[in-house]
Amino acid sequence: MGQRNRQSLEQSDLYKHGHFSLVISLALALLFLFNSYQVSSQSWSIGFVSLTIIYTIISIYQIMLIYLLRNDLLRNGEIQRRTRILGSVQLLSLLVGNVFTVTFAFRLLKTESSINYTFAYYLFITDFLVIGVTLLNLFKPYVSNHFILLMGILIALLLIDIIVIIFLIKYDQQLNQFKKSMKWLAVFLLITSLTGNIFRIILGYSLWLQNSKQDQASIDKWYFFWVKLNKSFTAMIGLLFITFTLSISITSHGTFVTSFATANNYGDLLMEPSLVHPFGTDNFGRDVFSRIIFGARISLLIGLLTTLIPLVVGGILGALAGYYNHAIDQTIMRFLDILYAIPGILLAIAIIAAFGSSTVNLVIALSIGSIPTYARTMRANILMVANLDYIEAAKALGESDWVILIKHAIPNAFAPMIVRATLTIGSAVIATGSLSFLGLGVEPHVPEWGNVLRIGSSYLETEPYLAIFPGLAIILLVLAFNFFGDGLRDALDPKVN
Repeated sequence: MGQRNRQSLEQSDLYKHGHFSLVISLALALLFLFNSYQVSSQSWSIGFVSLTIIYTIISIYQIMLIYLLRNDLLRNGEIQRRTRILGSVQLLSLLVGNVFTVTFAFRLLKTESSINYTFAYYLFITDFLVIGVTLLNLFKPYVSNHFILLMGILIALLLIDIIVIIFLIKYDQQLNQFKKSMKWLAVFLLITSLTGNIFRIILGYSLWLQNSKQDQASIDKWYFFWVKLNKSFTAMIGLLFITFTLSISITSHGTFVTSFATANNYGDLLMEPSLVHPFGTDNFGRDVFSRIIFGARISLLIGLLTTLIPLVVGGILGALAGYYNHAIDQTIMRFLDILYAIPGILLAIAIIAAFGSSTVNLVIALSIGSIPTYARTMRANILMVANLDYIEAAKALGESDWVILIKHAIPNAFAPMIVRATLTIGSAVIATGSLSFLGLGVEPHVPEWGNVLRIGSSYLETEPYLAIFPGLAIILLVLAFNFFGDGLRDALDPKVN
């Protein structure tokens, strides 16, 4: 029995998640401690000192939970009710943005965790973070005309999230008894996904699929994919940050005042971080916090477009080159080789220098340089599936080449393209910021992260926060896409599956 319990402990994803959360919390506590003392003014920052103390307490409590979890699994082979109740206290760490310990606490709260329950608490965490960030606008001199209405909607959705979580904790295994209610809930979740919360779309579709007349194989395939992805904590945290960035980008249209990010205010030049200006103000008196929020939508939009365009164009060219005869293959690939020989960033600089700095030119410049990479990936995938049995069977049945290519070859060769796209969105965000930093990206007045970072770089010695915050935004978004891409690659890898 003892050996079996020890194996159960070693194989426990929850136990590994607990250690992962502890390490991150301790690292953040040390980071806050490092920034607590201001060398220039020789004083302590109350905000960073408070965060250091809070994260240290969270880390100590996490150590206690891991100890109880270990004892429960070694002695009884299962987690005791006392440990789960004590773990729920860790949910309060969401108030200081510690999503690592919060996700651990949610997993500990439910006896038999399910993928729907996972979607539900990630949905709740995203909505909570969006509301928390948006509420910082209350310290501004005035708020948007639609602020109260939209905040009311967001808070109402947050309360519904809590109800859904409680319902799934109690009745997750008996959802078949609530088929009609689950369908209405699925429709509601899909409609309210206009806030940009991707987890709301996923949960809505999952509930609809589970209560639809779809064959069981399709349902099992959907759940199997998300179970595989959920095993990667970093991938889910990456998806959480991507979802948060997308959601705050959409909701900020009605909750943030545009003038704070774009209009010059010469009475508030280079102000230090405060409740009114959480990230300070730049050399034109513009609120850096608002500029980063508005810049998120620009960075995301450009990153997605500069990935989607080469994905489609390169995918089509690669599919044609891989499936058709030698002459077509050689013509397409030799042309792409010429394009591939030119460094992408150099090509982008040349295009922008010729046609001028604008958002459209930036998207075109970055997209063209990425086409050969996607074309090569698709060509290699098509070459692998072109001689498989189901392709030969389709040819024997007399189906045309176009039907075979579109209906059979491309769908079975597209998974690696999705993985590559998620991994290269981060590179597109970096390229966008780099070109804007050089003055060759979007228009200078646009609050894009590269532009914000370029202004902040001029004040590194006196006001370093002007460069630190936009730099952190770029780093976190790129890391999020990379983490999600790595998890997606493992989930879609047939060898692993």
